[in-house]
Amino acid sequence: MEQDNVDKYDHKKIEPIWQKKWAGNSLYKANDNNELKKYYCLIEFPYPSGDGLHVGHIRSNTAMDIIARKRRAEGYNVLYPIGYDSFGLPTENYAIKTGIQPQKVTERNTAIFTKQLKSLGFSFDWSRKIDTSDPSYYKWTQWIFIQMFKKGLAYKNKSNINWCLSCKIGLANEEVVNGVCERCGGKVEKREKEQWMLAITKYADRLDKDLDSTDYLERIKTQQRNWIGKSIGAELDFKIKNSKEIIKVFTTRPDTLFGVTYLVLAPESKLIDNLKPDIKNWLEVEKYRQEARNKTEIERTNESKAKTGVPLRGISVINPASQEELPVWVADYVLNDYGTGAVMAVPAHDERDYFFANKYVLPIKEAISGGNILEKAYVGNGTLINSSVFNGKTSEIANKEITKAFGQEKISYKLKDWVFSRQRYWGEPIPLIKCDKCGWVEVPDNDLPVILPVIDNYKPTDSGESPLATATDWLKVKCPQCGLWGKRETDTMPNWAGSSWYYLRYMDAQNDKMFLDFNNAKYWSPVDWYNGGMEHVTLHLLYSRFWHKFLFDMGLVPTNEPYKKRTAHGMILAENGEKMSKSRGNVINPDSIVATQGADTLRLYEMFMGPFDQEIKWDTKNIIGSRRFIEKIWRLKNLVSEDNNDELGQLLNDTVRKVSEDIENMSFNTAISAMMIFANSLEKGKNINIKHYEILLRLLAPFIPHVTEEIWNQLGHKKSIHLEPWPEYNRDEITPTSFKIVIQLNSKNKGLLEFNEEPSEVKVRGEALKIEKVSKEISGKNIKKVIYIKNRLLNIVV
Repeated sequence: MEQDNVDKYDHKKIEPIWQKKWAGNSLYKANDNNELKKYYCLIEFPYPSGDGLHVGHIRSNTAMDIIARKRRAEGYNVLYPIGYDSFGLPTENYAIKTGIQPQKVTERNTAIFTKQLKSLGFSFDWSRKIDTSDPSYYKWTQWIFIQMFKKGLAYKNKSNINWCLSCKIGLANEEVVNGVCERCGGKVEKREKEQWMLAITKYADRLDKDLDSTDYLERIKTQQRNWIGKSIGAELDFKIKNSKEIIKVFTTRPDTLFGVTYLVLAPESKLIDNLKPDIKNWLEVEKYRQEARNKTEIERTNESKAKTGVPLRGISVINPASQEELPVWVADYVLNDYGTGAVMAVPAHDERDYFFANKYVLPIKEAISGGNILEKAYVGNGTLINSSVFNGKTSEIANKEITKAFGQEKISYKLKDWVFSRQRYWGEPIPLIKCDKCGWVEVPDNDLPVILPVIDNYKPTDSGESPLATATDWLKVKCPQCGLWGKRETDTMPNWAGSSWYYLRYMDAQNDKMFLDFNNAKYWSPVDWYNGGMEHVTLHLLYSRFWHKFLFDMGLVPTNEPYKKRTAHGMILAENGEKMSKSRGNVINPDSIVATQGADTLRLYEMFMGPFDQEIKWDTKNIIGSRRFIEKIWRLKNLVSEDNNDELGQLLNDTVRKVSEDIENMSFNTAISAMMIFANSLEKGKNINIKHYEILLRLLAPFIPHVTEEIWNQLGHKKSIHLEPWPEYNRDEITPTSFKIVIQLNSKNKGLLEFNEEPSEVKVRGEALKIEKVSKEISGKNIKKVIYIKNRLLNIVV
């Protein structure tokens, strides 16, 4: 790489040369069971769409690449792998549209993605590349499913499911967003259908509780917990008058039991069918139930929509505490598979019940003091009234005593079992055989993988049957137990299947004897740092944690949780502030930027454009600033000398500290800013201390790996800069810094607080409330929430 004096940095020549050399030297290859301490960095592997990478992918990839490179410099054996999540609807839909087989589409797209990723200089260990649609990979996805089937966690069940009319598949609840299909945006309706389910609810409590042991962003934990929806309450029995039937009710507020004025059943409740002979307005009730079946759960539980219902005339129940006779209604806002599918309505102390009672002129009875029920429901705790022997007791005490007297304590979850089968072609075949004699039988291990056959017509069917049902030669197979002829399951797995365990396969990607060698798992587990989009912190994150816990219970992995740390990046928006999408025609492809400005320029710009955890608009005009900085670093090599001038020693020490800490906090933009300040200071001197310059290059290397490698080589070093140790700083010589935090009220600036030491959020809140403008304006108002951005901003919303 020796060059004559060159004044201009030529990325077109230099970047491909170093990419080739790094690959040839296997510079970024991770070693299994190494004596070095390990560090496992992970990004969400991309879906290889026909459009190739967009600039949003690069933001996450570059951030974790910087961390991976820093860890190597700190002496770790680093695993930073890559692969493709290639099964699923986008490829299949494209194949249907173009007539090109999904297998060929995937092969072409992964080749495009691979070329793009390599052109950006990411330090992936390419020897571990995986592809979820490769039979050598999905063999083990099928194998894990079989283990779940053997343990009773995979079962077939007929139930009402979400059916996408456009995609013509069943959807899990998590795949229905705002009442429409999250994939296509099409209408979703309820259909009764047999589907394979995974019993994720058996792990609900652990999925909730074990979040305490993880280093996840708090907002990620909150989203996980909200989806799991753990509620601690009481199960109470309401006897139906003149019947042996009982309506079981789950409530988190047993203290309001004496305020119940009616009960509500979900439209799907089988109890309604049992009570049919006694229901005097059966036709009205059945019509209402049919209308409810055509609504999605999102529509039914939408708080902003008016609630509807129909009374079950002729049916009443007895309040177990007061012995009062209460009417029973059917209403679609009650879901059959949450709690018991029945709700005790307390209009005085529940807003939804309050509006419903006023709409249908139902009684409102106060049981907790503290509000004015003529104006609105009082939903807080308080002292019991109109509650017999419990009068005068606090809600906290009454909750326990009423539960003990009239019911039993119970825990309920919003989480439901996972609808796991899809009536589509492009997915992992479910490895089960239906035998008329033996029932459902798993495919033996030595017959795995069950290869997805190539078929001519892979379009979804209007009947809801998978296209695989037409593959007659593939479909017909002998039962592994009795030898009689049976049929393969024609449904395929959802796109979430392969991504539920991909991080484990990276630990042992070439093993064809077992899904994962336990020694490899022991060395690499858990993933030390996982970064991805916020849009995947309920679906993918929850599913993969569930699979991992099952594998842990089976003794196949050594840890209870898959990921030690989980962070998230903000989305890159188009220049007009909209979300980038192919339909809007505003997707920014990185190829032209890499060609004209270089990979290092693009990497630097994406890390410098704004706070990593926040949404930010793309601005092509600003890329030139990052290119100019790289050219400045390039020019500085011509000013180095052996002069021992140490006048910038203090600033350099501060810069090393700042960059080191900012990388750990994912404050990449401020780390770059610190290096720019130091580079400007170097440029002002006539002669640059070569040691100072080389430390700056080592700090910059994770951000801009190509240009720093080239300069390092030109300075006479034989070893790669990416094998050099991370610069250290002297803690005793750090210049004291102050932390300036903007204080806002409803997003309007109200003051600036300055701290000599890094403050806690509690400290900032306390000081913020002392600011006169703040204390005056929040006086007598309720604080809805407080938004805190560490060391930068506190926004109080009232």
